[in-house]
Amino acid sequence: MSASTIIFYIISAFILIAGAVAVTARKIFRAAIGLLFSLVGIAGLYFWMEVNFIAAVQIIVYVGGIVVLIIFSIFLTQKSGEEMPKPIKSRKIFSILAVVLGFAFTCSLISLQTFKVNTNAFNVEVAEIGNQMLSTTEHGFVLPFEAVSILLLAAMIGCIVIAIKSKPETK
Repeated sequence: MSASTIIFYIISAFILIAGAVAVTARKIFRAAIGLLFSLVGIAGLYFWMEVNFIAAVQIIVYVGGIVVLIIFSIFLTQKSGEEMPKPIKSRKIFSILAVVLGFAFTCSLISLQTFKVNTNAFNVEVAEIGNQMLSTTEHGFVLPFEAVSILLLAAMIGCIVIAIKSKPETK
């Protein structure tokens, strides 16, 4: 086993553990931190694949934007320090069953595929990525680019609505 393979497995394990923390944490702030580390791990995977521009975008947009927005909205709510309710036992069983079936389905799909080793160098310049993102041609990505900006705008409006929500009156 080469060092590159070992690094891939370490990064993958980090992403999976952080994702599990994000999903299973009882405190919402810990779940957000688990999401943060999971997204940083994905950026590390991009750096490992030597796709530095996508890794930088991952860190700037998701880690720097979305997760910070989520953490601020958690702090602005009144119940940010309380524990989330325990899940119902039937939901736990259904979740575990869904994960096992999804894993089995994914493994069966992977076993049906034949993967070829690509010997071509993956070298894409940032200018080419920018032109492709803002292109309106058949292979352009201007529509998803605009959809992401609308998603960020909706998240910011949601944070503002949560922040100005009045506190319940105490008697």
